[in-house]
Amino acid sequence: MRLSAPTKPIFYISVVLFALALIGHFVAIPYVSMYQYWLALAGYVVLAAGNVLKGV
Repeated sequence: MRLSAPTKPIFYISVVLFALALIGHFVAIPYVSMYQYWLALAGYVVLAAGNVLKGV
């Protein structure tokens, strides 16, 4: 399997999702704090998909 670098928008989306999860851990934000684990996981999955799928 050949890996490729993710595009900039995919990278930024994954960073935003992970940053929201991290902020939601320390600050009580109603929706974000409830789903902080899933936001972090979604950020990782988006980044992994950007590495595995070519052109994404």
